[in-house]
Amino acid sequence: MTGSPTQGIKTVLHPVSDLAAAKAVYTALLGVPPQSDESYYVGYEAGGQHIGLVPTGGPQDMSSPVAYWHVPDIAAKLAEVAAAGATVKEPARDVGGGRLVATFTDPDGNVLGLLQDR
Repeated sequence: MTGSPTQGIKTVLHPVSDLAAAKAVYTALLGVPPQSDESYYVGYEAGGQHIGLVPTGGPQDMSSPVAYWHVPDIAAKLAEVAAAGATVKEPARDVGGGRLVATFTDPDGNVLGLLQDR
């Protein structure tokens, strides 16, 4: 099967229970201050990746980290993985700045994300 390619995993979001404590640890780990620092989200750019901290799992109700595969066409890729047996968890939605995200589960229930910047 030939489908649309991905641009790899470039974004990983981590649900955290204590944003201030997590921010201290991730700042030490990554060696850079957060690029985005809000009460609802703290984001870092490090080593060509975006690492995000989401208090209490955010509106997605994440219970574990979610890796986001960057894709040029989120609708096409979501349709491809669904046709291959994945279950759409969260359909594509705009999270601001022209960024679209979606999540799906693989046959074992692992949550994976897709991200498209317009």
